[in-house]
Amino acid sequence: MNQLTDAQLAHALARLGLGLNLALHGLTRIPKFAGFAAHLREQFASTPLPGALVEASAYGIVAAEAAIGVLLLLGLGLRRTLAAGCLLMAALIFGTCLIQNWSVAGDQLIYLAFFAGLLATRRHDAWSLDARRAAVR
Repeated sequence: MNQLTDAQLAHALARLGLGLNLALHGLTRIPKFAGFAAHLREQFASTPLPGALVEASAYGIVAAEAAIGVLLLLGLGLRRTLAAGCLLMAALIFGTCLIQNWSVAGDQLIYLAFFAGLLATRRHDAWSLDARRAAVR
């Protein structure tokens, strides 16, 4: 790393940590997808959401977690990727509140704050594919 400021280093390390966490959330669920979808369907059985919608959402959650996580790790399309992460967390919070799992909703708020913080401090991005592409221009 070429003389990164403390803010640039902090941004890069936080982005890498969040990217790793989210990518592995999604990627490790792929081989166990049927079990994940069945678990969600069971959790949401008492809600007004139809089971087919819950199962379709499971596919979306896994794909979004994996894609957003990998894009964060690479530092590619950071503004859109971080905004997508905020929207994913908002969707997860909606579902979690619907089943009244308040402790998980609190955890998801922390993720949302983390995404929003990285988005707000994106100007400190100096170690990503986005930064590398900008330097070449």
